[in-house]
Amino acid sequence: MHVPIPSLAQSPHFAPESRVWVYVSNRLLTDQEAAQTTLELQAFCRQWTAHNQALKATAEIFEKQFVILMVDETQAGASGCSIDKSVHFLEQLGQAIGVDFFERMRFAWVGNEGELQFANRLELADAVKNQTVSDNTLMVNSLVQSKLELAEKWLVPYGKSWHRRI
Repeated sequence: MHVPIPSLAQSPHFAPESRVWVYVSNRLLTDQEAAQTTLELQAFCRQWTAHNQALKATAEIFEKQFVILMVDETQAGASGCSIDKSVHFLEQLGQAIGVDFFERMRFAWVGNEGELQFANRLELADAVKNQTVSDNTLMVNSLVQSKLELAEKWLVPYGKSWHRRI
């Protein structure tokens, strides 16, 4: 079974403590939207600054449902204003293509065939109730905050994840 892990988790040019933000879209992006969003993200990362200092940043569209931003703060730290810039950028990008990248109540897990399954809060509760999701089901941990966590804690068994509290 193939277990999906974002490629940024293995990015050799970024420190393990690099900061990570994960955004979940409210729907699957089309191939064209994913390609366009990737280009827009790359352009944003090239010009992203904090206090007039360039940030060492990169981004990834993962499984056409997640936007993952990463900043290596060993060179320059992301400030509140620079983080706000990224949020506004994603809001504008989402509006342009008709998608919400700030869907906090959309959850994902690895299905029996290794593919990601998505559900809202009620659908996840139903999946737990009918045992489609069990304590051993690997859940996507969209709350990871560093490259190291992205590599080691991107997938967490439901029984040990924060999803149990919802």
